[in-house]
Amino acid sequence: MASADQAIDDIPAKAKPFSVFERMVAWRYLRSRRKEAFISVIAGFSFLGIMLGVATLIIVMAVMNGFRSELVSRILGINGHIVVLPAGEPFSDYAALTERLAGVDGVRLAFPLVEGQALVSGVRGAGSGALVRGIRPDDMLALSTVSDNIVEGDMVGYTAGEGVLIGSRMAASLGLFAGDKITLISPEGDVTPFGVNPRVKAYTISGIFEIGMSEYDASIIFMPLAEAQAYFNAGGHVQSIEVFVDHPDDVDQVIPKLRQAAGEDIVITDWRQTNQTFFSALEVERNVMFMILTLIVIVAALNIISGLIMLVKDKGPDIAILRTMGATSGAIMRIFFMTGAAIGIVGTLAGVFLGVIVCLNIESIRQFFSWVTGTVLFDPQLYFLSTLPAEMSLGETLTVVIMSLTLSFIATIFPAWRASRLDPVQALRYE
Repeated sequence: MASADQAIDDIPAKAKPFSVFERMVAWRYLRSRRKEAFISVIAGFSFLGIMLGVATLIIVMAVMNGFRSELVSRILGINGHIVVLPAGEPFSDYAALTERLAGVDGVRLAFPLVEGQALVSGVRGAGSGALVRGIRPDDMLALSTVSDNIVEGDMVGYTAGEGVLIGSRMAASLGLFAGDKITLISPEGDVTPFGVNPRVKAYTISGIFEIGMSEYDASIIFMPLAEAQAYFNAGGHVQSIEVFVDHPDDVDQVIPKLRQAAGEDIVITDWRQTNQTFFSALEVERNVMFMILTLIVIVAALNIISGLIMLVKDKGPDIAILRTMGATSGAIMRIFFMTGAAIGIVGTLAGVFLGVIVCLNIESIRQFFSWVTGTVLFDPQLYFLSTLPAEMSLGETLTVVIMSLTLSFIATIFPAWRASRLDPVQALRYE
């Protein structure tokens, strides 16, 4: 390709902005020549910095979105979006109350619940704490988060009121399988003249579920409601009624309807109040990570400034020739603007491509590095989830792209303006 100063004779004196001539010169300045090797290295680092910064932002935001989405879906998949508690004595006529609440517009499922703590042991003799939740068999079938994730056994024993459901991690830690007996020990036992004897009872394991959230899979036991009432001495009462709605974010619209349908004094809490601290911490962490990782893109943009300033100094004689041949200061500014902007645009697009590829294969990448290092990365015991989720958001991705392009364009303005203000006579002194 001919050099810019040789091609100027073939270009009209008044070329349009961003014309073929200006694009040709800008592209020529991006190409590496031996004497410009150092400038090309700076441009390369700028490109890599923007690419890695954009990719890192997209990956981290996607993983944090995935964490939040998975945690919300699994926490709310097993716990009611709204919990209805008695204002005084426990609910006795809970069946009729549950039916009224279930009939409210926007309510998907409502069921009475008895909860209690117990010590459990299996064939290995080891014991661990567990949360026992008593739910009616029909309601258990409707709770698809559990009933659709039975990995061993079935729901037959549970629906018959004779079996219990336990999590996969609890089964593994106690050495239990479907059909085995699990022993429950409750401190709230029978009162005798010699004191309170802990209640000990063995139940057949009807099925083993795996929700995918390690904390639940290791600590929750589901028991038929009637059996739970007998085991915890609850009589004919329940502690609460859990309500699932069609749209969890719209609970404020459903709560007044529930109060009206209840027809008695009740206390209502929703999932936002119960998990407020947890999800607030996730949101703060997400925002802080975004600000920190944005610094990578800013540093890369600063490299564009330094690279272009050095390029302007190196191209001083070329600028003088272009100005002498009739190129306007605006044309010079656009040439160097396109040179720097090209680095930002290509780096941003490459970063988006890399980020999307990593997000689509995040779990395979995690397993590969776990295999290479011989350690468990993102241990489910610490991070609650058995797999590493990534959920890309179109809005966030566009925000990252716009931010990266904006910073890249801003970074090119000063060097391009400086090049346009360079006097031809002064420019020739660089030669």
